[in-house]
Amino acid sequence: MHIRQLKYFVATAESGQVSRAAVSLSVSQSSITTAIRELEADIGLRLFERSSQGMELTQAGRELLAVAYEVLAKIEEARNLRYRASGMSGKLTVAATYTVIGYFLPYHLGRLRRLHPELTINLHELNREAIEEGLMSNRFDLAVLLTSNITTPELDTETLFRSPRRLWVGNSHRFASRRKVTMDEIAEEDYIMLTVDEAAHSTMKYWALHKSQPRIKLRTSSIEAVRSMVADHQGVTILSDMVYRPWSLEGKRIQLVQTDSPVPSMDVGLAWQRNSEFSPEVQLVYDYFRRSFIAPQL
Repeated sequence: MHIRQLKYFVATAESGQVSRAAVSLSVSQSSITTAIRELEADIGLRLFERSSQGMELTQAGRELLAVAYEVLAKIEEARNLRYRASGMSGKLTVAATYTVIGYFLPYHLGRLRRLHPELTINLHELNREAIEEGLMSNRFDLAVLLTSNITTPELDTETLFRSPRRLWVGNSHRFASRRKVTMDEIAEEDYIMLTVDEAAHSTMKYWALHKSQPRIKLRTSSIEAVRSMVADHQGVTILSDMVYRPWSLEGKRIQLVQTDSPVPSMDVGLAWQRNSEFSPEVQLVYDYFRRSFIAPQL
């Protein structure tokens, strides 16, 4: 097993397509395909289900993805030991939304603290509108949020990764053994609607493209409530892989199923005021995220 194989595997898992992974890593599609096949042969398990829609992780693939993140993080930490001696100190103020703080930022904040112990990051959790206003009024140096939701044209953004959205169902649901389900079929089920971070608005935007509409049973800001109700077969939902966990708090299983029609991804990234000059502290954090997601070392 080689580092290159893990990086190609992670890029494919995050993008859902070999072609997108190849573009993001500036390599050929055949290099990606070969690396994944070698990895599957080495492990002895299928990591993806291949289809015309793209690459969908198997259960083994999802488990390997979690391990691969840890392995690659440790390798990058070792490579970046030199930054610990950089003497970088100072402060910056970062704003983030609920979903980003809960499912994305803690890991990276921990890494930044270990790499730059003298750097102070003041973190604020706010909704998107407040974050955009804070960036424009210079109250925040940088924001980490769902870039797919940003509306202020005076902000610059950089998407770090795109998390695909898929159907969540209980383990013994009639859809659980299906590879794909139509939006019309989903509309026949009770639907649990997540509302936090404008999830309901995003959901209705892509449902508006279909004749059928979701039969909403509950609107809630609690991801754990959604998880528990879906696992208990009280409804279904469509949410991103970033917030997916295979088990509810009660220990019941949740399965992922692909939709027949494309559903927009949930895009996570950085935002800042256009034409603003980065301080050394902001530049350091910006470069950290670019190294981690946009331009990983091969």
